[in-house]
Amino acid sequence: MKRITTLILILVINALVVVIAFAADGHDQEASFTVDKMSCATCPITVRKAMQRVDGVKEVNVDFDTKTATVLYDSILTDAKQIAEASNNVGFPATLIEDGAE
Repeated sequence: MKRITTLILILVINALVVVIAFAADGHDQEASFTVDKMSCATCPITVRKAMQRVDGVKEVNVDFDTKTATVLYDSILTDAKQIAEASNNVGFPATLIEDGAE
């Protein structure tokens, strides 16, 4: 009986390790956006903060010179549409750059 209990415990622990490893990194996506109406050096700060407030966003980089934003996010918690909407809501229309359209 002890042997079966030990074996079950080992299997459960291994399963948990696999689930945790998958959940930690398995859903990261990166999206790039064009961001309109940025006219001064503080505009990217507003865009970055708005995008960072979206649940699931992990990292935001906004480039004033190219008028673009690159966002790393968890695709289970959010999507590119919600991230763009956050920028739109603070007055800076963001449009997803589709793969190959750059």
